[in-house]
Amino acid sequence: MKLPLSPPSFETLIQNACSDRHISLFNSSFGPTDAEGRYLHWDKLRHLQPPEGWTSEYYWLALKSARQHLYKKLPFTSKSGEQFQFCMIDSIHRDLHWIDQNAAGRIGMDKPVTNPHTRDTYLVGSLIEEAISSSQLEGASTTRNVAKEMLRQGRKPKDHSEQMIFNNYQAMQFIREYKEEKLTPAMILQLHRLLTEATLDDANKAGQYRDGGDDIHVVDATAAVLLHTPPEASELPERVERLCQFANDLDGKEFIHPVIRAIILHFMVGYDHPFVDGNGRTARALFYWSMANQQYWLMEFISISRIIKQAPAQYGKAYLYTETDDNDLTYFIIHQLEVIKKAINALHEHLEKKAAELHDVEKKLDGSVLQGQLNHRQLAILRHALDHPNAIYSIQEHQAAHKISYQTARTDLLKLSDQFKILSKRKYGNLFVFVAPPDLGQTLADIEQIYQKGITV
Repeated sequence: MKLPLSPPSFETLIQNACSDRHISLFNSSFGPTDAEGRYLHWDKLRHLQPPEGWTSEYYWLALKSARQHLYKKLPFTSKSGEQFQFCMIDSIHRDLHWIDQNAAGRIGMDKPVTNPHTRDTYLVGSLIEEAISSSQLEGASTTRNVAKEMLRQGRKPKDHSEQMIFNNYQAMQFIREYKEEKLTPAMILQLHRLLTEATLDDANKAGQYRDGGDDIHVVDATAAVLLHTPPEASELPERVERLCQFANDLDGKEFIHPVIRAIILHFMVGYDHPFVDGNGRTARALFYWSMANQQYWLMEFISISRIIKQAPAQYGKAYLYTETDDNDLTYFIIHQLEVIKKAINALHEHLEKKAAELHDVEKKLDGSVLQGQLNHRQLAILRHALDHPNAIYSIQEHQAAHKISYQTARTDLLKLSDQFKILSKRKYGNLFVFVAPPDLGQTLADIEQIYQKGITV
């Protein structure tokens, strides 16, 4: 990734416009966006055709002038002492309204996430997805299937990548536990400790701010380009304290929409880079805390990191656009709102897919002796087993996947093996495991015949 070209000096452009007597500039009807509603950075706008009679520089000056009238100042400064700011443009208002309708309050949808009997199953899945994707963004290389197996089985991580994912899962659970509390520096340090346990070169740096001896820079390793140098380490305690005040100041004199507040919290942790490593994971986790703290309950079921991972360069560019254009956070806010919308839509698509799959299983059982005999957890195993011959299921994994007690998980699996004969029970060391037969479809047909003959299974 290369650094975007910084805009030309606003003051110089003003002087040139006055010298050129470019009167139309001061009478222009341009707003903060182009004709298509896009909030463009100079690095892109300079390549586009400006309106007739305008140069690219003067067109930029007209847009920038409109933005300056809309800027809302924030209680944060860059390392050079300039305030961060953002614009509330129409597209942001529209996206916030959509998110309010689809991620908070009483959402009218007949979905498993609103069903108290099934929501924990989907919550576990989303926590696992975010833990994996957020860690992969920072370099974890473990495959998704292996990582899911590790988390569901509760086994110890085998390598650095698995440890990152395991840590991220623990951190997301920590966020859920503390979502009703006010944010404190101690919470942020504990969150970082959870995220980086057994993954840092210096274990003592877990849960500790970087110090003056830590030479921290954000660099594009592929192009050997310096992208960002964070503020001095000596400033961090004060900057983090200010961040917590901002996160908790929900009834301040100036209203900032809760979603915007969460996105700004995300950005500022990335900008300040308080730690030697794990800053991105900490920033994204704090975004989840802020959203949950403000009752955006559906956010617990989505993964923003999964969406960011699809186009990581756009994520990095949103940071750089802000830093190279007067600390204008609008670029990052617009990017993250789009990420949130995509993540919510992805959740709905996932739920529809899972509902269709369970419907297919129930259809297979329609009219059979097993109809109505299996609960939703057992149906989920049956659906999975039909697509995965010889799959192995354990009590511990089933327990973790659905956030149920050991005894409930044991009963589910024993019924599938001993009563319904759907799975085969085998001894594995000191434990029982349950295996899907390679010809499960035929097995179901055999079960039906046995019942029809009046033989007890």
